[in-house]
Amino acid sequence: MPSARKSEEKPGLVSYNPAWPTEFEAEAAYIGRALGAIALRIDHHGSTSIPGLAAKPIIDIQVSVTALQPIERYAVPLQAIGYFHLPHPDDSFCPFFYRPAQWPHTHHVHVVQAGGVEERRALLFRDYLRDHGDVARDYEQVKRQLLNQLESTNDESREAYARAKTDFIERIVAVALRNRYR
Repeated sequence: MPSARKSEEKPGLVSYNPAWPTEFEAEAAYIGRALGAIALRIDHHGSTSIPGLAAKPIIDIQVSVTALQPIERYAVPLQAIGYFHLPHPDDSFCPFFYRPAQWPHTHHVHVVQAGGVEERRALLFRDYLRDHGDVARDYEQVKRQLLNQLESTNDESREAYARAKTDFIERIVAVALRNRYR
């Protein structure tokens, strides 16, 4: 199994690591072998997919499937290769898996329906930031401010951090859609 980073690293932002795309490719191949034809697409998204952007050192992976239900179709193979499912209300549109079991995580897998709104939204945001360095820098600043406001790194604070980024993300997705961005 590919190894991304030592688990003792702090979960704060780190400078962009040019090895992240290679780490993604290795993990995507690993996931692809486990899921076979279930995975219609495997994409690198999240901050580690934006060249030059500081990020938490976690490789975010989006796996597109034909249908999200039954979840066991992809959950069982993902669990067999070390991923843990986090049951959440978001399971209706984006089931979430992570590894290793303890924090800090090195990999996150977000499963989405191929051709669906969530698949498009995540890739649109990624591509817009890749093409608009000024917006990527604004996003990095938002993340730094949010992390400075967090009092701890427990599950609840990580969830609050993710929710707090949503306003910025949704605003950028709306701009991209209004401008008929690819």
